[in-house]
Amino acid sequence: MLPKEKIARINELANKAKVDGLTESEAKEQSKLRSEYLQTFRSSMLGTLQGVKIVDPLGEDVTPEKLKRLKNSKKLH
Repeated sequence: MLPKEKIARINELANKAKVDGLTESEAKEQSKLRSEYLQTFRSSMLGTLQGVKIVDPLGEDVTPEKLKRLKNSKKLH
């Protein structure tokens, strides 16, 4: 998870962009922070999905094969 300070800075820059606009250095900082946030989010989401098992109403495992392969490859490491 991204530290609260970085999330606060992302929000601060977003608000400033709406009101006053950003300087070139602020725009670069915003882009870098957003990229870091997305990377952290995607990593977290992938970890969550690796722990998911999808079961239909009959109790059959219907987890997509791609997700099953991903789970199995992570178990090997």
